Amino acid sequence: MTIDTNDLLNSILDSLSRIDYIHPGEIPNIDLYMDQVTTFMETQLSSTKRYEQDKILTKTMINNYAKNHLLPAPVKKKYSKEHLLVLIFIYYFKNLLSIHDIELLLKPLTEKYFQTSEDFDLSAVYKEVCQLEKSRITSVQEDIKNLWEESSRTYQDAPKEDQEYLQLFAFICSLSFDVYIKKTIIEKLIDSFSDEKK
Repeated sequence: MTIDTNDLLNSILDSLSRIDYIHPGEIPNIDLYMDQVTTFMETQLSSTKRYEQDKILTKTMINNYAKNHLLPAPVKKKYSKEHLLVLIFIYYFKNLLSIHDIELLLKPLTEKYFQTSEDFDLSAVYKEVCQLEKSRITSVQEDIKNLWEESSRTYQDAPKEDQEYLQLFAFICSLSFDVYIKKTIIEKLIDSFSDEKK
């Protein structure tokens, strides 16, 4: 692969080390109206947008989540800290899972830990997950580097002018295969969890 492509990958890998999450302490402890929720989410998650015009969460999305039971209904049109935590989970899951799968996955959390007076609440669940994910960044970076190196050794018999593109294609296919495998595992786990509950 060319220096430019290697530089791009290094830049992407470097950006992974800067991935952060919304810390529970950053979420307001007061209930918010819809406009305040969308503004908060837009501000906090703007770095995750691919394109400037992308929307993080719209009023319509949030209303649909509540209507479809992914999100507990607001109280007097106000959303609590727990609502925001559930919305953050939905935001990350929605690019990968169906609405039905997200509902199955989140329902036990919202039933047991949503607005509870116990010490172990939805904030504790959220914080633990975020710390686990943050601890995995280095190993993910290493896996991606290894895939990159393997891909850069492919298509040695292809025409020289096509090798760079074909190697990049192989790399993207490998990453996509990883996503496909992990998505399949997630769906099977949700299915087994759902079957257990039935």
